[in-house]
Amino acid sequence: MTRLLPWLLIAGGGIGLVAAFVLTVEKLALLKDSDYIPTCSINPVLSCGSIMKPEQAEVFGFPNPLLGIAGFAAVGTIGVVLVTGAALPRWCWLGLQAGVTFGVGFVHWLIYQSLYVIGALCPYCMAVWAVMIPIFWYTTLHNLEQGHLPSPRRTTTALASYHSVALILWYLLIAGAVLQAFWFYWTTLVE
Repeated sequence: MTRLLPWLLIAGGGIGLVAAFVLTVEKLALLKDSDYIPTCSINPVLSCGSIMKPEQAEVFGFPNPLLGIAGFAAVGTIGVVLVTGAALPRWCWLGLQAGVTFGVGFVHWLIYQSLYVIGALCPYCMAVWAVMIPIFWYTTLHNLEQGHLPSPRRTTTALASYHSVALILWYLLIAGAVLQAFWFYWTTLVE
């Protein structure tokens, strides 16, 4: 896993950065013209415009995707540094851990807001969800295995042994929540 982590950080950081950049461009267009319909507004459920307009879209007083631009740029850069063979100090790993922990927590808050408060999905946001989870998971596993985070050896070994199972279950729980939240819409597509 440790050998693949740099590539995961590069790929996940790159995908997240592109999604955050596109969301920022779309948000700026919406701020310029309130009648603008974002390119990712496809139907009543897949509607970026519905996601970009409420207060949840600017939790800290500025558009949320700006956090993604900064965070994913940092993640991708750390991945590139690791690919070169550089050994990062413990404080750097703990800083990355703090950032990805904040990121995954914020993403899950946004998932809840999207599904149960706003009632719409944003394809670019879902791309961010999809990459944030493995970035967090594998960074955490790396930090546990390397001793940067305290954990009993058996716990770390068990988590590492079932790393993909945990990730698959995590995605299935989110997919189930999406199905449940928009069941009314999905059933109209089959009728």
